[in-house]
Amino acid sequence: MSEPANTPEAAKSPGTFVIATAGHVDHGKSTLVSALTGMEPDRWAEERKRGLTIDLGFAWTTLPSGRELAFVDVPGHEKFLANMLAGLGPAPIVCFVIAADKGWQAQSSDHRDAIAALGITHGLVVITRADLAPDTIGATEAEVRARLRGTPLEDAPIVTVSATTGEGLPELIAVLDEVTHAAPSPDASARVRLWVDRAFTIKGAGTVTTGTLTAGSLRTGDTVRLYGETVDRTVRVRGLQSRNSSSAEVAPQSRVAVNLRDVPAEELHRGDALLTPGAWPIVEVLDVRRTMGQPLDAGVIELMAHIGTAAVSVRLRAFDAEHARLTLDRPLPLQVGDRIVLRAPGSRNVFAGLLVLDVDPPALSRRGDGTRRARELAERPATGDLLAEVARRGAVERAVLTRFGLPMPRRSVADRDDEKTPAGTASLPAEVEAVAGWLVHAPTASAWVEAAKTLVTGELNARPMAAGVPVKALSEALRRTNPPLPDFDGAAVRPLLTEIIARAGLETADGMVRPPGHSADLGAAEAGIAELERRLATEPFSAPEADDLRELGLGARELAVAEKAGRVLRLGEGIVVSPRSPAQAMRVLAGLTQPFTTSQARQALHTTRRTVIPLLEHLDGRGWTRRLDTTHREVAR
Repeated sequence: MSEPANTPEAAKSPGTFVIATAGHVDHGKSTLVSALTGMEPDRWAEERKRGLTIDLGFAWTTLPSGRELAFVDVPGHEKFLANMLAGLGPAPIVCFVIAADKGWQAQSSDHRDAIAALGITHGLVVITRADLAPDTIGATEAEVRARLRGTPLEDAPIVTVSATTGEGLPELIAVLDEVTHAAPSPDASARVRLWVDRAFTIKGAGTVTTGTLTAGSLRTGDTVRLYGETVDRTVRVRGLQSRNSSSAEVAPQSRVAVNLRDVPAEELHRGDALLTPGAWPIVEVLDVRRTMGQPLDAGVIELMAHIGTAAVSVRLRAFDAEHARLTLDRPLPLQVGDRIVLRAPGSRNVFAGLLVLDVDPPALSRRGDGTRRARELAERPATGDLLAEVARRGAVERAVLTRFGLPMPRRSVADRDDEKTPAGTASLPAEVEAVAGWLVHAPTASAWVEAAKTLVTGELNARPMAAGVPVKALSEALRRTNPPLPDFDGAAVRPLLTEIIARAGLETADGMVRPPGHSADLGAAEAGIAELERRLATEPFSAPEADDLRELGLGARELAVAEKAGRVLRLGEGIVVSPRSPAQAMRVLAGLTQPFTTSQARQALHTTRRTVIPLLEHLDGRGWTRRLDTTHREVAR
């Protein structure tokens, strides 16, 4: 007995797949779906009465191979182009339908253009109604090949069928098996973005939304973000169905119905989305590249954009014929690599197809910024430019770029925040390095290091009595560079600032940045501090009076610097003793009968009430003595 082939194809599970139909009205799309599935995809009585698909229809079947197919049947009439795009937008595979007795028609071109704009690369062509025009099959196939030349479907398999007689259906099923087998496997561990195409209420169950799950998995009990036209809230998945059966978990690619807890159906609209919480940027302004259609500088500014199942008004600012900035009428969850269909309001044709290049573009305020931006975008790969994103910001959290949809290299051994993660074979660009959870532009990091050195050196030269430069002051100075250090108010940036301080050969102590071994230079006050130290060495509990300090030339500033340097200890307003005085006092107080009074402590220490009270309070604060009542203390054991 031979062993099973050890190949990816052999190991690939049958899986589930979503296929959207496309094609001119009245070319037999719904009839074909019904013949394949035994289900009527038209949901409305008006659709069945008129024989015209108005809105999205749904049906499903299982192929002999075990692969499960879910069909999204779209309307072909030009009046319902928006509905067609809502069904086609999230679908990974398309079934393009042409009737043998009618041939290529107007909406055939519109649907072909929509497929190209959406970047759908997997699909098949079905020539229907073969029984009505058997003599035209060859000519129809030739025309289809010519019309699809230069599009993602130019090499798609073509199958001829008659849904009424059953001719060609076995061959079609075999081709569907081949097409779905060749389609890339979806990522079940990816973040979820389920575009909503329907929302309704079921008595006893509550609100249900439906959509095409292209990546990620949903489980009963999951918490998801519901974001849309009038809603932005966290909700819990109460139940799931796929293919009309309840399921505890739904994997891609699937048609899925999601029962949501405590959400009124009237709050939901087509174009809303269920999202993995915290995983998607909500985008209002984005930069794009034309993939097909009219030049973007053709002079049209106000357009409609179709993304997923959403349709929103947009304002277009063209940089050149190929690149532009879109400002959306309402924000949407988008990522680099998303596809957008543009059309003029009221038009039934595709104006252009777009590829999203940047979901967090820079502000453009200077003369010539648009031209410069066009050059930058022209050099950007379709999957985004990691180096450009990091260089523009100087440093950016890895998680932020992941949310933007940029592919991340696996963590390297240099990424010190996660040593348990094995190094990957892919590496970061040469000018990008990983520091904690950040990706840093190496030249910018070097500039920050030099700026930190210059600032600290300059400040200490100008103020030799300073103990260093406050960390906050350093971070604010680095935030004024170009590009700036990220805002220090975020705790996540602190490891990055710590790394910059270390690379600058500096250290942080007591909230101050300084060179290692740095001690404040007392300058002219040195003689006064030395004399004070001599006196306190002889009488450690005789705090000098204000006049004595004045005669020594010691004011609040000089004493603060001396205290930072560990040469004196200030117990309160005007009370200065030696740093050794508390320990010396404890040796004396431990010899007293416990508990002792303030007066007894004053006499034992040969000092004044002015000094003994703040000294005892200092000892209480350190836990060396314990106050029992208003007059008694004891040495803590």
